[in-house]
Amino acid sequence: MVVPQINALFQDMCLRPMQAEHLPEVMAIEEAVYPFPWTQGQFLDCLQAGYTLQCLISSSMGRVVGYSVAMLVVDEWHVLNLAISPQTQKMGLGRFLLNTVINDARQAACQSVLLEVRLSNTSAQRLYQGQGFISMGVRKHYYPAAQGREDALVMVLPLQQTTDENSKFY
Repeated sequence: MVVPQINALFQDMCLRPMQAEHLPEVMAIEEAVYPFPWTQGQFLDCLQAGYTLQCLISSSMGRVVGYSVAMLVVDEWHVLNLAISPQTQKMGLGRFLLNTVINDARQAACQSVLLEVRLSNTSAQRLYQGQGFISMGVRKHYYPAAQGREDALVMVLPLQQTTDENSKFY
């Protein structure tokens, strides 16, 4: 299913479920933005496991400009990977893609969205904080790094589930 965007900034963007045919473009972005990128096999494993993988595609450019990978764990949406191509960063596409992931979590009736981010990735941390994520801890030695391992900041976005019962005033 293709979801066209109305906002002028995103007028030529569409969101599509990631397919194996998208992997060459996804891998090009992955290798450009991460010092220790996922392998194609990891993306294929996520596809086969039924995780939620989405591609943000620019019609005018005719290519994938971003993607996300998330999985449901009980009542929590866990963001495993989210990236925007270097050529299209700083245009609001990361925020748009993150909000799409958050909306997916709400539709799945999740209580929260969880993710890890490198301690050195302050721009991603600002994006997440701007969308309401809060720091909840550090995973020591989580990511591979040039000099051993790097810690990850664990961030969570609590989701408010509104029901008729909890929205009543007494």
